[in-house]
Amino acid sequence: MSDLALARKPSSSAAAKPARIRGRGTLGWRAPLLFLGPFFLLFAAMYVAPIVYAAIASLFVVKRSGLGLAAPTQVFAPSANYARAFSDPDFVHSLGRVALFGVVQVPVMLGLALALALLIDSKSARGKGFFRLSNFLPYAIPGVSAALVWSFMYSTQSSPINHLLKPLGLQVPFFADGTVLWSVANIVTWSWTGYNMIIIYAALQSIPAEVLEAAKIDGASPLRIAWSVKIPIVRSAIILTAVFSIIGSAQLFNEPTVLQPISGGAISSTFTPIMSAQAAVSAGDYPYAAAQSVILAVLVGMISFVFFRLTNRPERERPRVAQRKARA
Repeated sequence: MSDLALARKPSSSAAAKPARIRGRGTLGWRAPLLFLGPFFLLFAAMYVAPIVYAAIASLFVVKRSGLGLAAPTQVFAPSANYARAFSDPDFVHSLGRVALFGVVQVPVMLGLALALALLIDSKSARGKGFFRLSNFLPYAIPGVSAALVWSFMYSTQSSPINHLLKPLGLQVPFFADGTVLWSVANIVTWSWTGYNMIIIYAALQSIPAEVLEAAKIDGASPLRIAWSVKIPIVRSAIILTAVFSIIGSAQLFNEPTVLQPISGGAISSTFTPIMSAQAAVSAGDYPYAAAQSVILAVLVGMISFVFFRLTNRPERERPRVAQRKARA
């Protein structure tokens, strides 16, 4: 055989290489499944399964017969618990109370977080690391511990605030009917403002320096740059923190539960929807608690969906406006 034929003839190792590459390609698409498998397994076991179980349990009603000596039984009644929940004034009032809490507390908290993030991000700010850490520290304190600290501040016997105001003849009614909700809101705002501030501040750090420099060359003041340049660019981060805050407001439980013993009855066992469901669990009525939880989850999902639709509408309409201008 000539040297030219030997040169054109592929070696055995070269012929085997495509087979190995094809083998790697066949295994390659399975590799992500191996990595994602544990996540999906835990997600299904710890999140999907409890939701499905709660939805199924809410379709039954606990029946007790006689003098209560016999064990209670569960009877299939798909709409009974839901009709009972919507006719229960305590549960309906807890939904309205949490809705009012979210409407007022969420904008105030996010406004403070945005203001702090803009101040720390400004060119003239000094000690940025210190202020970032000091504002984030309340979030590092567990919610129950924070509520215990503030219960000392709110107590009628040990409140340093009322102690300082006593010579002036003033007292702050922290647990009055009209102020107890805002006493709880103050604790939540104190705990979560720094967390939201960090998210918005991280988004501010991603703004290109050329954009800010161009605005400065155009003669924009720092306030104008913050309002017209920075805030629109970090809009997605603000929306994200708003959705997180809406979901967190619906799950309000730790703070009012800790304050309940010293509230003098202002905070009842059904103060929030989660507390109402917990009260039903304590009474042994698990299906009714499941129905309350399902109602709350559906309402929060609907509110989050509507909020996303409303906040994303300007971005969806921009291409249409641009097309209309181009046609004109």
